[in-house]
Amino acid sequence: MSNFSLEFSLPLSGPARRGKNFFVTLTLDYVKSCLSFEDHAGAPPEGLLPAAVLAPFFETEGQMSLLFTQRTMSLRDHQGQISFPGGVQDPGDTDLLATALRETEEEIGLQPEAAHILGNLKPVTTVTGYWINPFVALIPHPYDFRLNHQEVMHLLEFPVAAFCAPERWSTGSYLHKGQIRQVCCWKYGGTVIWGATARMLLDLLGRLGEYPLARECET
Repeated sequence: MSNFSLEFSLPLSGPARRGKNFFVTLTLDYVKSCLSFEDHAGAPPEGLLPAAVLAPFFETEGQMSLLFTQRTMSLRDHQGQISFPGGVQDPGDTDLLATALRETEEEIGLQPEAAHILGNLKPVTTVTGYWINPFVALIPHPYDFRLNHQEVMHLLEFPVAAFCAPERWSTGSYLHKGQIRQVCCWKYGGTVIWGATARMLLDLLGRLGEYPLARECET
């Protein structure tokens, strides 16, 4: 587990509600039935760079899990944060899905043909200037990942059911360039997932019928 932690400028508020019984409904077939491809084509909002990430699902011991990376401290943005693999669109990428697959291969060595795309989520904007398009994929497990250690410290994996517990979710105020924004945060032990990745997780959970945090998050 990561020792990375986040200091909020104000105390965190508590979680809200949850939906259906996650431990019964969360199967591969159920996940597939909840995801689809939505048309988010078009130019990004003015001033934002188009980017894409891959949210990798895998099945092990009868449960669905998600794979994350922890970013190195040498990167320009989001140093040390836990995120899905991905990055900024290159001119040679045919579309944003190609961006997600290329960046994932560069970061963790997952071959594009190994990722079975299940659908996509709503684009997420960040205060650091990105318009991130998340794609959800099923990947094989185990897999011989090969990390780019200039970008990725290590991999983390969590069962999706772990994100359903409301007591692990909270919101708080985050000061960025003189502006206070509401951010959402998931904590478990020494692991913290917050910001854009947390918003993607909440979007994904909502599609699966789970709502562990009712409040909206700005970043």
